[in-house]
Amino acid sequence: MKTGPLRRKGNPSAAKRWMERLRASSIQSIIMWSFSAFILLIVAVVAVLLYNKFSRTAEENVFLSTQQIVDQVSYNLEDYVDGMAQLYRAIEDNMLRDGRWDDDQVTRQLDTIMSSRDDIVSIALFDDRGGLLRNHPEVPLRKSARVSEQSWFHAAMRVPDHLGFSLPHIQNLYNGTYIWVVSMSKGITVVHDGKPTRVVLLVDINFKKIDELSSRISLGKRGYVYIIDEGAGNIVYHPQQQLIYMGLRNESVEKALTSSDSYIDESAGVKRLNTVQSVVNIGWKVVGVSYLDEIMTTREEVNRYMVQVVVVVLVMAFLISMLLAAVLSRPIRRMGKTMKAVERGDFDVELPMKGPLEVVQLSSRFNLMLDKIRQLMRQIIVEQESKRKYELEALQAQINPHFLYNTLNSVVRMVGMSKNEDVITMITSLSKLFRISLSKGKTTITVREELEHARHYLTIQQMRFKKKFDFAIEAEEEALPCFTLKLVLQPLIENAIVHGIEYMVDEGMIRVKAYVRDGLLALEVADNGVGMSPQKLQGMLVELEAGIGAEASGPDGGSGSGSNSGSGVAVRNVHARIRLYYGAQYGLSYESEQEEGTTVRVLMPVMRQSAEEAEQDE
Repeated sequence: MKTGPLRRKGNPSAAKRWMERLRASSIQSIIMWSFSAFILLIVAVVAVLLYNKFSRTAEENVFLSTQQIVDQVSYNLEDYVDGMAQLYRAIEDNMLRDGRWDDDQVTRQLDTIMSSRDDIVSIALFDDRGGLLRNHPEVPLRKSARVSEQSWFHAAMRVPDHLGFSLPHIQNLYNGTYIWVVSMSKGITVVHDGKPTRVVLLVDINFKKIDELSSRISLGKRGYVYIIDEGAGNIVYHPQQQLIYMGLRNESVEKALTSSDSYIDESAGVKRLNTVQSVVNIGWKVVGVSYLDEIMTTREEVNRYMVQVVVVVLVMAFLISMLLAAVLSRPIRRMGKTMKAVERGDFDVELPMKGPLEVVQLSSRFNLMLDKIRQLMRQIIVEQESKRKYELEALQAQINPHFLYNTLNSVVRMVGMSKNEDVITMITSLSKLFRISLSKGKTTITVREELEHARHYLTIQQMRFKKKFDFAIEAEEEALPCFTLKLVLQPLIENAIVHGIEYMVDEGMIRVKAYVRDGLLALEVADNGVGMSPQKLQGMLVELEAGIGAEASGPDGGSGSGSNSGSGVAVRNVHARIRLYYGAQYGLSYESEQEEGTTVRVLMPVMRQSAEEAEQDE
């Protein structure tokens, strides 16, 4: 009863010991076995891919080469048959011209043809009852020869003026000849002695030429080509013709007759690739037979070779991995100890510059990284403090006592003057101004909200300055849903009013625009006020980039004071906040001409989500 529990506890403890042993393995052994396993995987994958690719390529090459060989045999037969058909027409023209086939000139012409072609066995002309009219060479017919019963004779009489080809057979018309021939016959009507006469022209071709065209072909070590007749399904040629006649060998003739492409045949007990091609001008089919086990033999050879290559590569990989692990393990262990110290929060450590070149370079980069981390930590502290300071300054600049006092004082005057509608408008704009300024503590708001904030501010200031200026706000639809730092436009508008419009005699105009260009969000505040001289504009830009002062100047060229000074601090605040949040390439830029006006442009990246949402995504 105690044996069961002991066995159940044994397996977990063994697995636990194995896991502990793995965790306790040295860096050297991990590198060695990991490298070996990686090489094994790569070699195995490459071997499998190469083996599959080679197998497919071998099969495709066998299919292609077999098809090409069979096509070549078919082409050669077609070419030979076309040549024999042309020769037949030449014999027909020379022998039956003017209906005279028994004069000396015809004999000389037939002698010439026979001497020039060793594959022509005989030429004969018969009447429509099978009687011999003329033959060459002049050899007597067998007494047992029944010409009118021959298949070629029936075909010629049944379909006149059509050149027909017979199956290979032993010539049995003449005495003393036993040659395998193919007969070409044609029924012709000629005018002989002034009257139409039906005759049959017969030309016997030695089958040896066709046999040579087919027997030269080799498909692998055991492959071959045979020819069948499409009409009757008889085998015209086979390299083992005698075995076919004796019934000791069979071919899938029925399938070859119905097929016009390659197919796999297993009727003989082995897989064979049969490729079929028709000889169109004679009614035959050429069938090429290839044995697929020859392809498999090649696969096995490749398989054995690849196994040997894999074994050699693995042995070499194991030896190399041992060497690499021994070289790399010592500095890596040292680096691991240093990293653990950094993990504990000790950023004052450094790696010694010892070991191979790569390890020295890695140690140097690690030390540089630690130094960069220390700098970034200090920079983050400074930036966070700056963000809080600038945000506080921005909020204080927007809700400053002077602006609130002046606005409420204007409201009191309007109440005393019974301008109730103006009072409602100003108080409504003031409340919406403060609501957007607070914006639930968000750092960024949409351009639509920022423009709405600017509209309310301009409305209040327009009423305070007793319609001294008019304003217009324009925005592209693409820019409205983009996000911007809040409270960006109000300090710029305040500067335009205080330093540009207030000193004008005529009515002023302030234009606020928002648009997207070249992947950047642009906000513009333009006024037609007194402007600035080039020297003062250049000095202000230098101060703005240096982060000092940045107060705009009045018409006398001096720095503003009072509210003027506050607006200058606010402009510097805007520029600093933009560069702090988005980078040094963004911020404010000014264009100004005296007596023409000033344009200030704010450039920021196009942001499709708020800063809070971006932090959550990260």
